Formats: sequence, C-alpha cells, structure tokens
Amino acid sequence: MGIVIDTSALVALERRGSDWERLLMSIEDEPVAIPAIVYAELLAGVMLADTPERAARRRAKVEALVGITGVLDFGIDAAERWAELFAGLSRDGRMVPANDLAVAATALSLGFGVLVGPAGEEHFRGIPGLRVETLRAS
Repeated sequence: MGIVIDTSALVALERRGSDWERLLMSIEDEPVAIPAIVYAELLAGVMLADTPERAARRRAKVEALVGITGVLDFGIDAAERWAELFAGLSRDGRMVPANDLAVAATALSLGFGVLVGPAGEEHFRGIPGLRVETLRAS
C-alpha cells in the first residue's frame, strides 16, 4: 500500500501553521507520493502569491516536499482509471472535480489511498474502491 497526498491536506496543514515534513514523518510506514496535478496546484499557489518573498517561501516548501516524495506522473494507467471513474460517476449523476478525480485515479492505479484535508473533501468518499484518509483536525 501507499498514499498520495491531496492539495487539501497540505493547505490545511499550512493554514494551521504545521509543516509538511511533520506530516510525512507521521505516515512513514507507507510510501508517500504527490500526484502531478497536486504538484501543479502547489505551483499555482506559488505563482499566485501576493509578494515575491511569499512566492519564494512557497517554492522552497514545494521543492523540499517533492524532493522527499517525488511526483507521480499521470500516465496511461492513471488516465484509463480516470476515464473509467468519470464514466461511472457521470452515469450515476455524481460529478467529482477533474483535478480531484485525477488524484483519485493516480492513487487507484497504484493501489494507493489518498490523504485529504479535514473539510470539504467528501466527494473522494464517493469514488469506488478508493481508500480515503482524512487529516486529523489537530
């Protein structure tokens, strides 16, 4: 098994003043990785920073994180899984945001679970076969 980290978990940690390295140490018993779309979302946060200093701090955090976890490509297996999930959920009338669906498809293609933030991520729980771990509130 392993776990991919969704952006929501990283944002929740940042908002409460916790560092990402502490999170990685707390789940050391499983391989941990960052999906490519999460990396892209983190870089968007760098580029949207309101000051160059904040952008530099964010960039350094992102680089340190991916230096530890690596970035998982969205390859053929994940793309096929994404299409299967999209079709099935669409038929059921349950839409999941495309980026979150990519996170789920990446996790499922590897047999991994996903770590999400403590609020607003219920749509992950509606994805068949996905193990969802929620970041604890404290």
